[in-house]
Amino acid sequence: MSLSRDSAINIAKVLTEALPYIQRFTDKTIVIKYGGNAMTEDALKLGFASDVALMKQVGLNPVVVHGGGPQIDTLLAELNIKSKFINGMRVTDSKTMDLVQMVLGGAVNQDIVNLINHSGGKAIGLTGQDATLIRAKKMLIKQSSPEMQTSEIIDIGHVGEVVDINRDLIDLLTDSDIIPVIAPIGVGDDNTTYNINADLVAGKLAEKLQAEKLILLTNVVGLQDKAGKLLTGLSPDEVDALIADGTISGGMLPKIDCALNAVKHGVKSAHIIDGRVAHAVLLEILTDAGVGTLISKVP
Repeated sequence: MSLSRDSAINIAKVLTEALPYIQRFTDKTIVIKYGGNAMTEDALKLGFASDVALMKQVGLNPVVVHGGGPQIDTLLAELNIKSKFINGMRVTDSKTMDLVQMVLGGAVNQDIVNLINHSGGKAIGLTGQDATLIRAKKMLIKQSSPEMQTSEIIDIGHVGEVVDINRDLIDLLTDSDIIPVIAPIGVGDDNTTYNINADLVAGKLAEKLQAEKLILLTNVVGLQDKAGKLLTGLSPDEVDALIADGTISGGMLPKIDCALNAVKHGVKSAHIIDGRVAHAVLLEILTDAGVGTLISKVP
């Protein structure tokens, strides 16, 4: 069936709009944190996989870091294991850590790899344990209350923060036209494994690779002002001001901190985009309008 004239014109417009971005970002590294609805709805999963495969095909170097909170929650519920969170971090004992490794490093990671490969890409799944990709240390949470004169240091188990990342391994894979898909599990100097927030891993990885872009998929349209209007084209100073006046608060703060730190440490731009939009990654990278919040040193 042939295209109508209007459909043909629209397709040609999209392709010509994308071309300058493809030329600009050829051989550039794009770190994508993959999670939220984009990771649980079948149509969005397929769209994301085809987006990543296409990015590689046209010369970009996508590197995927994925979460898996909902999948972990489902398994723990099936096993009647209750989750406890402190400051948004899952308290992770040894038994829970074994399950986290099984879900993140196994089922979730391989599902993403299979979808990308089925879409024409060449993906390989990794955890931070592979070739000591992610060196980590235990994260200790400081918590205070009006009743306490000093902060309390809380040990939340096998929850870690990134110490270093083995860039050589990622470079080896991307130079071989392979798309790394990374589960956010790190390993300590004593061989202890740690569950790490996927946003934090993606941000640190983008810094280590000096990526062109860090993209964080979320379940909201992006950063909004107090009237609910989408904000984009922001500088780090403008973001700091929005945090100071309370515009950015609550659950968005960790993502904003991750994006802000990446930009302040050499990443060209960070994007917080709505993963509920089909093909959100391609729309953000290869179109004039984009679909989320852009933070860069030169807005």
